[in-house]
Amino acid sequence: MKVLIVLTNISTYGNTNKKTGLWLGEATEFIRELHPNFKIDFASPNGGKVPIDPRSIKMADKKSLEILKSENDFSNSISQSLSIKDVIKKKYDLIYFTGGHGVMWDFYNNPVIEELIRFNYENGAYISSVCHGIAALFNVKTSNGEFLIHKKKITGFTKTEEILSGKRRKVPFLNEQAAKNNGADFIKKRFFKSHVVVDGHIVTGQNPYSVIELAQTINKLLIKD
Repeated sequence: MKVLIVLTNISTYGNTNKKTGLWLGEATEFIRELHPNFKIDFASPNGGKVPIDPRSIKMADKKSLEILKSENDFSNSISQSLSIKDVIKKKYDLIYFTGGHGVMWDFYNNPVIEELIRFNYENGAYISSVCHGIAALFNVKTSNGEFLIHKKKITGFTKTEEILSGKRRKVPFLNEQAAKNNGADFIKKRFFKSHVVVDGHIVTGQNPYSVIELAQTINKLLIKD
């Protein structure tokens, strides 16, 4: 099975000097739980360096820090990720969009990412995201011109979670509203609890606490297929 994990290149909240980036556990915990025989590529919108949100390093568990600091495919990709343009027509069994607030600037409304998703989804791949990674899916249109998420059940970081995180005024949009704008059925549960939604080949997790359940769900789906 071939898996593409997509990471952000954005290190600040818009034009401010407030630091953001990849939420570390949304990559490391997913990698840890994913079936060991799956082959993983790591890419970002521009390729190259992937910044990590400093807060996520402070909150990371011991195993995540070991992955970050040891020599492995993930730690190497933090400084030299592939560019989405390099893999846009490569077929994967799963594309997984990590979060961290940075993705709200470089995943959202990105035509190259949208083409990557459309091509793979229409070739039978699973499209997955966690937390803010759902931003990659909002404006994707299928070949018939409909929004990919139209009438689909999905989830992501909620308005309540944004407020409780103290980031409501720093983000360019709210996931709930962006999802509903394009016809999605946005399903949420209690804040900061694991919650995974499966609708056909779209598999989404609500927040960072959903990563392990999300990866376990993906394992079952890919092995079953």
